[in-house]
Amino acid sequence: MSYYIDVIIPIPLQKLFTYGVTSAEAKFLKQGMRVSVPFGKSKIYTGLVYAIHDKAPVGYEAKDIEQILDEKPVITQVQLQLWQWIASYYMCTLGDVMRAALPNAFILESETVVIKGAKTIDESDLKDDEFLVYEALHHQSSLKIQDISGILNKQGVLPVIKRLIEKEVVFVEEEVYEKYIPKLVRYVKLHSEFTSETALHTLLDDLSRAPKQREVILTLFSLSAKTKKPIKVSDLTAESGASSAIIKTLIDKGILEEYHIQTDRVEYSGKETELSKMLNEHQNQALAEIEASFKMHRVVLLHGVTSSGKTEVYVKLIEDTLKQGKQVLYLLPEIALTTQLIKRLQNYFGEKVSVFHSKYSSHERVEVWNNVLNNQQKAQIVLGARSSVFLPFNNLGLIVIDEEHEQSFKQFDPAPRYHARDTAVVLAHIHGAKTLLGSATPSLESYFNAKQNKYGLVELMYRYNNVLMPDIELVDIKDKLKRKRMTGHFSDRLIEEMTEALGQGYQVILFQNRRGFSPIVECFTCGHAPQCPNCDVSLTYHQYRNQLRCHYCGYTTVMHKTCEACGSPELDTKGFGTEQIEAEVKQLFPEYKAARMDLDTTRGKYGYEKIITALEQQEIDILVGTQMLTKGLDFRRVKLVGIMNADTMLNFPDFRAHERSFQLMLQVSGRAGRTAERGKVLIQTYNPHHNILQQVSTNNYIDMFSEQMNDRYNFKYPPVYKQIKLTLKHKDFNRVDTASIWYAKSLRQVFGDYVLGPEAPPIARIRNQFHKNILIKIPKKQSLAKTKEAIIKINNSFLSIKDFRSVNVILNVDNF
Repeated sequence: MSYYIDVIIPIPLQKLFTYGVTSAEAKFLKQGMRVSVPFGKSKIYTGLVYAIHDKAPVGYEAKDIEQILDEKPVITQVQLQLWQWIASYYMCTLGDVMRAALPNAFILESETVVIKGAKTIDESDLKDDEFLVYEALHHQSSLKIQDISGILNKQGVLPVIKRLIEKEVVFVEEEVYEKYIPKLVRYVKLHSEFTSETALHTLLDDLSRAPKQREVILTLFSLSAKTKKPIKVSDLTAESGASSAIIKTLIDKGILEEYHIQTDRVEYSGKETELSKMLNEHQNQALAEIEASFKMHRVVLLHGVTSSGKTEVYVKLIEDTLKQGKQVLYLLPEIALTTQLIKRLQNYFGEKVSVFHSKYSSHERVEVWNNVLNNQQKAQIVLGARSSVFLPFNNLGLIVIDEEHEQSFKQFDPAPRYHARDTAVVLAHIHGAKTLLGSATPSLESYFNAKQNKYGLVELMYRYNNVLMPDIELVDIKDKLKRKRMTGHFSDRLIEEMTEALGQGYQVILFQNRRGFSPIVECFTCGHAPQCPNCDVSLTYHQYRNQLRCHYCGYTTVMHKTCEACGSPELDTKGFGTEQIEAEVKQLFPEYKAARMDLDTTRGKYGYEKIITALEQQEIDILVGTQMLTKGLDFRRVKLVGIMNADTMLNFPDFRAHERSFQLMLQVSGRAGRTAERGKVLIQTYNPHHNILQQVSTNNYIDMFSEQMNDRYNFKYPPVYKQIKLTLKHKDFNRVDTASIWYAKSLRQVFGDYVLGPEAPPIARIRNQFHKNILIKIPKKQSLAKTKEAIIKINNSFLSIKDFRSVNVILNVDNF
């Protein structure tokens, strides 16, 4: 009887692929194990076993698998259930989900290996670079592509290999290699020959002429007596002051034995844990309401003002979940936020806390994955960014989604374009767990669901210790410019308040949601501005590297001395980013330490940590930053927050611009005055009478919600209607234009007036590809599943047209 397995392969193809296995392999294999499988002419992929059966595939002959990579499944059945939901809801493939979900080290890649052929050849027929490869293969049985690059000292070596294959000098094959390498720590112990007292005395006498070696043995004894644990080589060298060469000599002589123990790369080495804080009456009331609400609803929204102590409420709920022996997932939108929270949670829960996000190496992520899969003690609480919803939980009891309104929870590229908040709600539902959404400025979607009684709603409207909400003042820049009261981008009011706060020993945060020095460089004579050659945007000037940079494709060029169009040396910068604000602050307040927190300054693994720690330890007086510093960070000495220009956020071409501006401004305001002293917030704007700014100044979320919902009802936008956005991309404008018109026409035949577009987005060309958008609005009564079916049918028809096949179509469901 023949046996087969259906395999998920990490490529964006709709169907699963069937491979043949022996009866012994079929008995051994289980759903969720990895196998390496041949695909196409020469590729080898890591596949994931989805089903084991005895039905032969129709239309093609099943190939055999290469090898089985696991002894037990790395994916649980619950995860596969979640993957299927993501693939169907977000209109992508299981291969896309697999690529996003598994740590990179789990997806083994095949590597091309070049091997010497049997044919003998006259060396004079070979070109110089071909001869170098041929000669190298005489000394080595095979070469990898990067080895050949090193030999020829150039990147493009494929043409050379192709010529050698044609001459039958070499042939190539694919070799699968394991990416994950466990971390092994070297330990030493005294050889068993010398454990008796007499043998030891003899050894020490023999080593009397080698005092350094004798010192190592004595140190080994004193360490063993102190710790009663295995002794690391690194500890022994540090304690004895000996070099590693001396320890190697002792190992070579057979006096010491070395051995290795596998350890995790991320280990918690803190002290004993402390008890969680006592809650005040408002927090206790909120906690009781949440627990009561969980009996009626699976999802509860906690609407708590900034600095109301939401984290301490989460901690109490986590404690209760751990007592039931269940796992907890704590989701955060930004890696910057995890830095402060790790310390707080580890103080309470010690080594039970694991962290999972993209700044960790792939090896570290594999270790967290395995700890969660095996329900280890050190992975009872997982703190992570959006990708941690994919971890293999097997006993999940609670998901906390902090700052749930954040758009960073939405994945935009590549597929799956999932929203971590919504995915987490589904994950909790599959596990029968509870979900708590927390925010000072909830998204309209979540608040709307709470108002519809789909979610529970709990409000916490008092700051911890009854600290007053910050005093928010709007500064009219138009008026200040008229009266000549602006110094650079700083109004006299902002300078006055900064001087006062800094003079009293407090810290200041300045918010400008744009990095770089200046978004536009313009010629004074002819008005020309340098543009990105690949995108329809002007280049941003970054002063610290003296270069112009595109924030869409990464293109860089040195800052021009003269105008490219007319040759005039008079170049002027328009607009301002965090770099320019930092430079101005250093001129205005030279005696205070200023720093910047944006994508440019937080690129390293510990980039966030260094800046946040420096601010906490008061090494920084003024911190300039983008939206990274608006979310949930707790700084005790910040008294003043300055928003440099509120209008850039308000006037953005997006139906969510006003909601987002309100959230951003209120969140950044919440960083001020978190202790006894009342904070102050200054918002600089050209239009202080704008409704949103008035609502921010009075912290009036309900008014903002009502006004925005009114607009959403009128214009049929989420959360009243769902929406799916289609983006068509191609390097030829005419082709994408024709294709988008065909696509929109086909959609209109099914959905009528609920189809908008095709329309070019504000930035119509990115990375040399022209974009066209089509938006489909879906009323509440319309079946979402049927709508998606119709779109997929139209998409398949579209791809069957020869001229349109090269046009890339991106389907984005709930494009928040």
